[in-house]
Amino acid sequence: MSEVLIHKTRGRVVECIHRGDVVVLGQAGQIVASNGDPHKYTFMRSSAKPIQALNVLLSGAAGHYRISPQELAIMCASHYAEAMHLDTVRSILAKAGLSEALLQSGKALSIKPEIAFQQAAEGIKPDPIHSDCSGKHSGMLMTCKHLGLPLENYLDPEHPVQKQIFSIFSEVCAYPGEEIGVGMDGCNVPVFALPIYHMALAYLRMANPELLPEKYQAAATRVFEAMNAHPEMVGGTGSFCTALMRATKGRMIGKVGAQGVYCIGVKEPKLGIALKIEDGGVGMAQMAAMQVLSNLKLLTESEYEALRSFHHQPNLNDDKHVVGQIRPVFSLDLK
Repeated sequence: MSEVLIHKTRGRVVECIHRGDVVVLGQAGQIVASNGDPHKYTFMRSSAKPIQALNVLLSGAAGHYRISPQELAIMCASHYAEAMHLDTVRSILAKAGLSEALLQSGKALSIKPEIAFQQAAEGIKPDPIHSDCSGKHSGMLMTCKHLGLPLENYLDPEHPVQKQIFSIFSEVCAYPGEEIGVGMDGCNVPVFALPIYHMALAYLRMANPELLPEKYQAAATRVFEAMNAHPEMVGGTGSFCTALMRATKGRMIGKVGAQGVYCIGVKEPKLGIALKIEDGGVGMAQMAAMQVLSNLKLLTESEYEALRSFHHQPNLNDDKHVVGQIRPVFSLDLK
């Protein structure tokens, strides 16, 4: 059963409580720490993107079109639709001779409210390329083009590219395909449900590719290195994912998923971390992730200082007066 992870206070009163589940795995896949249910079954959402991106490499599409690390990083991203992100997605499509009109990622503005407000003020209309998932979609389309597969139905779960991704996902997460729940994500792509234990296992292996089957090792290494070389592509200005990888300088990857999912793979010590905020509260997963990293003493003093603002935050009213605090209140149960 989930446990209380975060309190939101107003004055001295706890006004909101966010419950959730956390699991931390060691090198051999053993549970070294947890809170709540370490086998909580839920959708992985966008935390699955680095795994989904493996198919662009394994299919040969990335090599054929000479995809750069920056372009590979945005295929793993939930980006903010800043100019640097849009330029990179367009570069991927151009290399494959594809049109933006093929993107089926859903008409959207930036997922960062401040940027979305600015886009609206400038008269920019919602468009699929502004979706935080357009990088992932461009990678899928590029793979279809390389393999000579249909483009118009690339999101169909029965499309060969989606079946390839599903097979890779099952193997990397070490979870039987018949037990994976399949739904439709916010951007129309098939999305997968499985225990958070196996999400953590996948991130342990993505950060330490020698733990993967040999056929995935080179591709996982490239994904890990691309995300760390270009963390600004994985999120954007002010993103926790971007800040985490920038601060830790190649020691880990971290990726948010919608509805309160966060996954981290650590290279040294070899660890996999996954968590789920039960109510999906926006911004709560990054606080819980920071609490886990702090509890496990995985951040140096300078790294923590660079990330401090993601750990505890003030509760502000409409006039930006501090009326309370939002803070994690749990400690990991070490095994």
